[in-house]
Amino acid sequence: MRDDRNIYIGSLPLDADESEVRGLFAPYGDVLKLTLIRDHETGESRGFGFVKLPEECVQAAVDGLDGVELRGCRVRVNVARDKGQKAPRRRY
Repeated sequence: MRDDRNIYIGSLPLDADESEVRGLFAPYGDVLKLTLIRDHETGESRGFGFVKLPEECVQAAVDGLDGVELRGCRVRVNVARDKGQKAPRRRY
């Protein structure tokens, strides 16, 4: 059984930094790892990243943060999929 999980966070402001994203997740539990994805060539933010929280904190963080506004951007937060796994279709 896994004791932690990766959470995907997307639609971030391009200038969001690690401390800002860490602060967003801190009320839900200890942030074990945070990775903001950057372009390999330019070093600029790609607007998404991954946060690792203890397993028991993941669902509350996803439920509490998906769709919140961060400096004018409505962020997407969900449990990260393993590489190669297709995303479930969303119904709007």
